Amino acid sequence: MTTTVAQHTPAPRTDADSSDAASTPAAKATPERHNLLGMSREQMEDFFLSIGEKKFRAAQLMKWIHQEGSDDFAAMTNLSKPLREKLARVAEIRGPAVIYEGTSSDGTRKWVLEVEDGSYVETVLIPAENGKRRTLCVSSQVGCSLDCSFCSTGKQGFQRNLTAAEIIGQVWVAQRSVGPRRDTANRPVTNVVMMGMGEPLLNFDNVVPAMKLMLDDNGYGLSKRRVTLSTSGVVPMIDKLGDEMDVSLAISLHASTDELRNELVPINRKYNIRALLDACHRYLAKCPDNRQVTIEYTLIKDINDQQEHAEQLAALLKELPCKINLIPFNPFPNSGYEKPSRNQVMRFQQWLYDLNYNATVRTTRGEDIDAACGQLVGRVKDRTKRSERYIQSVQLDAD
Repeated sequence: MTTTVAQHTPAPRTDADSSDAASTPAAKATPERHNLLGMSREQMEDFFLSIGEKKFRAAQLMKWIHQEGSDDFAAMTNLSKPLREKLARVAEIRGPAVIYEGTSSDGTRKWVLEVEDGSYVETVLIPAENGKRRTLCVSSQVGCSLDCSFCSTGKQGFQRNLTAAEIIGQVWVAQRSVGPRRDTANRPVTNVVMMGMGEPLLNFDNVVPAMKLMLDDNGYGLSKRRVTLSTSGVVPMIDKLGDEMDVSLAISLHASTDELRNELVPINRKYNIRALLDACHRYLAKCPDNRQVTIEYTLIKDINDQQEHAEQLAALLKELPCKINLIPFNPFPNSGYEKPSRNQVMRFQQWLYDLNYNATVRTTRGEDIDAACGQLVGRVKDRTKRSERYIQSVQLDAD
């Protein structure tokens, strides 16, 4: 394993620094610069109009940011020098600071990123198909409020939602590390999955604009089939997502009965399996092409890995166009759960095959750098448990 510590971690400000800055008249007069990293095409066009420029400049700048990975206006040679100087005065391109970068023995890469409040989030790049496929697992929140019992992220508690700039910033950091996109056939990041820290649909207003940047031809230009959002089952927001866009949908199911899912995935107590699967049908009906939902099912020893569970799962999903992704549980301290044996995982897969289901087993990747599914924890600056208060504050019911 190799690790790299970022050289551009911001130095902490002292009280003296803050006091001196506040007492300097010039500092008071300096306007705040706009961070352009998370702006959508429409927002970028509005920004250029607001500074007296033509809105076609938005496409030029988006390509420099997202395709070339540039944060230096002076290097943007197809912009006039006066415009570059103006941009340097009123704007910036600021991504999250890289605190740690590690490469696993299997080629998986993990970044620990510091966001605005000093908390850390994690993102993971998983190579496959001899490097032709590079899937980036992106976080949407600092911590998570849903507290699924088998996931270490939820044990950190919940801090806050990430901004659109902090979400797309993870893609930006990974792409800059791998190298700029020179052509569409050789993308540094070929797929994005919103499966990192947090529940994406509880940060809808920032996740959707970030995903639109992933799809934008002036952004990362990814196919909607190569951008996947994974949800634990926030039913009204699945419906809202279907009204906004039609990226690929994955459901963190993990159980075949409400009784068991209530224990593993507590949001099931509000939106049960039947309501969740009905929402999946509605989502697929809005897609303009033939699509399947990916059902994620974490196999936990003696909890949900027996033949009766496979049979229940098959019966549950018989009407839903779907594929099943089996994920062997990745242990973490004090979880109380164990990973099933490889033979048991293969038996469960075979039971589903026998019932005419397409079931794949997700290979555990990056385990030696804690980058495997369910192992992302980051650092929640405020560790106070605020799950209940947060869930109550979010409008989950459809208006």
